[in-house]
Amino acid sequence: MHLLQAGIAPEIIALWLGHESPVTTHFYVEADLDMKRRTLEKLTPAKVKHKTFEPTDHLLRFLDQL
Repeated sequence: MHLLQAGIAPEIIALWLGHESPVTTHFYVEADLDMKRRTLEKLTPAKVKHKTFEPTDHLLRFLDQL
């Protein structure tokens, strides 16, 4: 975890530990809250506006008939 938190790529950690695949290494590591926070800070907000779904009267009538 310390290597991962220091920014070392999981593939490098896997090689260093002698794992055949980085998938094996994944079983031993989990992101802590600080790593999740830093990841979220790197993201840029989507430029898409989300609209709340509102069913039409036609859809509501159809669902009532089910």
